[in-house]
Amino acid sequence: MPAAVVIPTYNESDNIRNLAEGILALPIRAHVIVVDDNSPDGTGALVDALATQEPRVHAVHRPAKLGLGTAHIAGMRQAFLLGLEPIVTMDADFSHHPRYIPGLIAGLDQNDVMIGSRYVPGGGTRFFSIQRQILSNVANAFARTALGLRATDCTAGFRAYRRPVLESLNLDSIFSNGYSFLIELLFLCQRHGWRIGEIPIIYEDRRAGKSKISKAEIYKATYTVLRLSWRRGRMKAQALRGRTGTTPY
Repeated sequence: MPAAVVIPTYNESDNIRNLAEGILALPIRAHVIVVDDNSPDGTGALVDALATQEPRVHAVHRPAKLGLGTAHIAGMRQAFLLGLEPIVTMDADFSHHPRYIPGLIAGLDQNDVMIGSRYVPGGGTRFFSIQRQILSNVANAFARTALGLRATDCTAGFRAYRRPVLESLNLDSIFSNGYSFLIELLFLCQRHGWRIGEIPIIYEDRRAGKSKISKAEIYKATYTVLRLSWRRGRMKAQALRGRTGTTPY
C-alpha cells in the first residue's frame, strides 16, 4: 500500500516543489499530501499546479493559519480517505530530509510509531544556534521527565505511523495545537501501548523562509507538558484506587 507523506505549509513556496519532487523520487511508493493554510506567498497554488502534473500530489486548502496540530490531523484524515498507509509527517523546510523516509517506514516492521531522532546515536543537528540547541535539549528533558516518555526526541515532527495507531486515537480530542501537539500525540501513543522506535537523523535548520517557532509556542509547549503531567498523575491515582479499593490521601 502506498505511504502518505503529510506536510503542513505556511509560506513555503521556496521549498515545497523541491521537497515534493524529492519525496516522489524515493524508491518507495509515496503520495504527498500538502496541507496549506492559505499561504500569502502562493504555496497553495504551487501545490495545485504540481497536482495537475503528478497524481500522487494532493492539496488540502484551509482558509487561514489554523495551527500545526490541526494541519497534521487534516492531512492524516486525507490519507485515510485515500486509503494510504503508513502515514509520515514532516516539515516543509528541508530540516527533515526526504532521504530518511524509507528508514522510518522500514522501522514500522518492528514498531507502530517511528521517530526521526536528533538524540539517538548517529543523530544530530546542523546550523543550529547554541540557544536553539539548549532550548531543544531542555524541552526534551522536561517532557521526558514530566510525562515519562521513553523516546529521546519527544518534540520531533518527523515521524511515521501505522494507520491503526492514528485510528485508535480520538484525534479531535487533542487539545494542543502548534508544536505542543507533537508532544501530546506522542504521549497518547505511549499511553495506548503502541511500540515507539527511533532512527537517527541529522536535523538541518531551514534552507529558506522564516522559522515558525516563537515564544508563544514555547509557552504553549510548557503548558501542554504541565497539563499532561497533571493528567498522568490523576490516571495513576485512579489506578491506585482501583487496586486498593480505597482513596489515597
